[in-house]
Amino acid sequence: MSIRDDVKVVFERDPAAKNVFEVVFMYPGFHAIVLHRLAHFLWKIKIPLFPRMISAFSRFLTGIDIHPAAKIGKRFFIDHGMGVVIGETSEIGDNVLIYQGVTLGGTGKDTGKRHPTLGNDIVVGSGAKILGPITIGNGSKIGAGSVVVHSVPDNCTVVGVPGRIARMNEEKPEETLQHGDLPDPVREVVAELYKRIKEVEDRCDKCTTDVPKRDEKVVKDFMEE
Repeated sequence: MSIRDDVKVVFERDPAAKNVFEVVFMYPGFHAIVLHRLAHFLWKIKIPLFPRMISAFSRFLTGIDIHPAAKIGKRFFIDHGMGVVIGETSEIGDNVLIYQGVTLGGTGKDTGKRHPTLGNDIVVGSGAKILGPITIGNGSKIGAGSVVVHSVPDNCTVVGVPGRIARMNEEKPEETLQHGDLPDPVREVVAELYKRIKEVEDRCDKCTTDVPKRDEKVVKDFMEE
């Protein structure tokens, strides 16, 4: 893993990036990942205290809280970054993009593996919370504001609270998450129910017009009941 890769991925992910100087000196997501790589190296060789000091300094500088024990792969990018929290036993694969306010957290005081594992080529939208020792499959996307507490297969889009799989086996998992074009499974179910109710009402209306006049009152009384 090199700083060059960390700089390069910013240009690929963020159209606002204009030059290397701007990225190196002005991007908190870049600062956070560089400092984390240093802290994680010291953590692995069991240097006491200093990894946590670097992590605390990084949080003060960037607003991004990454535990030094968290495992993060290549070409990881945090866009904007303020409020991001990545817990101790989190594991993140390669080519992962997360936005501000994302939490990779636990669900209690359990010991051992208690934070999420993210695969490769994943996008996590603003404010999303991924909680517990669950796995997010390769190529999946988590919509902004979602709360995910169950594992997600590869190449899925998850939205809502709690998070629900809205799309599966997407044909082009490499495409960036389109935040303004996310599916709404709850709305789709309500729309389908409304459609069926309207069909039933239309059939009932037709029934009342087709019966003889002398039976119309009987039908209406039945409908009212």
